[in-house]
Amino acid sequence: MQVTTTFTIEGYRITEYKGVVRGIIVRSPTIAQGIVGGLKNIIGGQIGAYTEMCEQARRQAYERCLEHAQEMGANAIVGLRYDASEVVSSGSATEVLCYGTAVVIEPAI
Repeated sequence: MQVTTTFTIEGYRITEYKGVVRGIIVRSPTIAQGIVGGLKNIIGGQIGAYTEMCEQARRQAYERCLEHAQEMGANAIVGLRYDASEVVSSGSATEVLCYGTAVVIEPAI
């Protein structure tokens, strides 16, 4: 499946718009990530455990977005974006949303 953050794909034309697709995941750190992250928060520096958790969440949201597009009969997604927000006020869970427009493309002649 072709995926782009732009609204066109070079060398292809959009023949059908299927609609908005999304993949959403809500993740919280594991106990180990929370402990390591808490210590790093006190002394400062990059929090690798949280970075790993966020990357996993983005990847899972992206995969769900692709699945949603395939279910709609699309072969591409244009205008792909990510959004993230805190779900629990204490910062213990993060929502990651991946969304775009599912389309059908064919090679431009």
